[in-house]
Amino acid sequence: MIVASHLNKRYPGGFDALQDVSFEISAGQMVLITGHSGAGKTTLVKLIASLERPTSGSLVVNGQNLAALRRNAIPYVRRHFGMVFQDQKLLFDRSALDNVMLPLQIVGLSRREALRRAQAALDKVGLLSRERANPIALSGGEQQRLAIARAVVNRPSILVADEPTGNLDQASAIQILDLFADFHRVGVTVVVATHDQSWVDRYHPNLLCLDHGRLL
Repeated sequence: MIVASHLNKRYPGGFDALQDVSFEISAGQMVLITGHSGAGKTTLVKLIASLERPTSGSLVVNGQNLAALRRNAIPYVRRHFGMVFQDQKLLFDRSALDNVMLPLQIVGLSRREALRRAQAALDKVGLLSRERANPIALSGGEQQRLAIARAVVNRPSILVADEPTGNLDQASAIQILDLFADFHRVGVTVVVATHDQSWVDRYHPNLLCLDHGRLL
């Protein structure tokens, strides 16, 4: 499913965020990327989600080497991903329902089908009763659940997240953890960058531990 071989990422100025990283993630696994602040967790998530490209090495996802992919092919690859970030990137001038419908409208789904699937995604994360609410009226935990609904509405095979519980209280964080576990149980490959030990204690997932850009 996801195979990295001698993966390197160097940013302008000569900073090596990742150095000689190799690993394999099988379909349907739950994997946590852990490590200290600045270890390279976010960089690795962005590479897996094809938001950035490696400097050298290969990163193969679903049989496609993202390092060698043409730029005009990247949007099609991203359709296999659901992406959740700590800052959520919600649209505060639209309702919760419209936020979730947006990815479906971009790919050309009919409004009727987009509405059905968006409402199903909101129901999955416990927000169907708030579908008309503006995101600003939702709590931090509800906003993160809304971001998850938007990420999974396209029924991705891979769900990728970067510190999705970083700004949440413990009760809200546990709700988010359980949602990711639910998607894992139905066969979605889940890859999460986090420093939150609760993930490890609660689910005993596979771990990729980074230290100053190197895989331990």
